[in-house]
Amino acid sequence: MTPPADPPARTRVDGPRTVVELTGEIDLATAGFVADQLDAVTAAAAVDVLVDLRGVEFFDCSGLRVLCRAQDRAVRGGGRLRVVCDQPYLHRLFGATGLLGRFPPLTSLPDGLPDGLSDAPGDRTE
Repeated sequence: MTPPADPPARTRVDGPRTVVELTGEIDLATAGFVADQLDAVTAAAAVDVLVDLRGVEFFDCSGLRVLCRAQDRAVRGGGRLRVVCDQPYLHRLFGATGLLGRFPPLTSLPDGLPDGLSDAPGDRTE
């Protein structure tokens, strides 16, 4: 899959955690690219993945499917996948679909993790 000019997902490894920052619209048109990103980060064993949804403007069932699949892969490998989300509409979406218990959102990145992605060495954009 050819990455879009403005990719909806960027990934960085920060110590023991991998942060996948999603931006813009996550829908049928972009879900495949997001799935590729999450497949890559959940391929390793015992991963700790944070999916940062704070930059997302629209999120539909395609995005939910990708998150569920990625979380299943992470858990099967002995790891975990969590979401960072501060938008009320996404909390409502998770609640309405019965996924709020599966993805209890963190409102910010855990202590010690900087917000946003840079182009510093060690950051990786997929």
